[in-house]
Amino acid sequence: MFWTYPTTSPAHFSNLGVSLIFRLGLTGIARCRTSNIMTTTNCCAQCGVAGCASLKTCKSCMEAKYCDATCQRNHWPMHKQDCKLRAAELRDEALFKDPPAKEDCPICFLPMPGKILSCVTLPPATISSVPINYFADAHQELANLTTETYYSCCGKSICGGCVHSFHESGNLKCPFCNADRNKTVEEQVEDNMKRVEANDPPSICLLAYCCYKGLNGVQQDHVKAKELYVRAADLGFNKAHYHLGMLYHEGGNLKKARFHFEAAAMLGDELARNNLGSIEFESGNMERAVTHWTIGASGGDYLAMHKLKICFGKDYASRVSIDSTLAAYNSSCAEMRSEARDSYIRFNLETM
Repeated sequence: MFWTYPTTSPAHFSNLGVSLIFRLGLTGIARCRTSNIMTTTNCCAQCGVAGCASLKTCKSCMEAKYCDATCQRNHWPMHKQDCKLRAAELRDEALFKDPPAKEDCPICFLPMPGKILSCVTLPPATISSVPINYFADAHQELANLTTETYYSCCGKSICGGCVHSFHESGNLKCPFCNADRNKTVEEQVEDNMKRVEANDPPSICLLAYCCYKGLNGVQQDHVKAKELYVRAADLGFNKAHYHLGMLYHEGGNLKKARFHFEAAAMLGDELARNNLGSIEFESGNMERAVTHWTIGASGGDYLAMHKLKICFGKDYASRVSIDSTLAAYNSSCAEMRSEARDSYIRFNLETM
């Protein structure tokens, strides 16, 4: 009836040092000038024919225009380098802009964090201390748990605080469709399959996870799991992109891992954003790594805030930038807190 959404986060993604602050130079736009004709004007970049209403724009750089596919192919040797540079600029503009707001719990209307401990009530972070990170280190059993619980009966996701409150009050029915939650695993899988048939991304992603791990009576099948993740990712589900990134990273395909982590990060996935920072760090791209962690910390990610604290301690970050990020981090954490969520965290500490 309801499944708690699983996450994975390799240890090396959360224990890296940091260096430098990255400032994007997005004001200068590299125009394609691979011919005598400016490709940003309303004319074909290959033959120069102007005013044609049917000119097609290059889908990579979004600047060069062509009469048809033949002109585009003929112009490619000259256009290739500038096109790739501009496409990379556009990708970075999308990647490093403010991510979308977190999804709110439909019951308490509070933002749902990527990890349950992000919303624990503790003193605010400072230049010298990130209390939530220390709390997570002391309670590793909770460190990778999410606060989100998915109801396969009606396709709704609710925060753990609200679910725990329902349990405490004796409410054993779905708050949306009033369906009985006291079902067998087989009945839960059956409910989820109905949502899969309806093309519901969270249900597809959950089925993929069960296929990959061989859980809940679902036969283990890594190939089918990947196909299901791709299906959910094509529907714009950030967690599916995150899991695909994890699969490709574990398989050594860093290019595809980076692609899916970036897609997830642009959709607001803070775990993927943190992993991107670690990948950039391992690749020696310190400035980009710190930019990812700054964005993540501003959204309430305690791991990212901890790394930026280390950065400041090594004199790689300015006081102005760290103060600004601290303010945003503490504000985001405060927005996610509630007594119900704290009670849920205490309950897990007592029972795990």
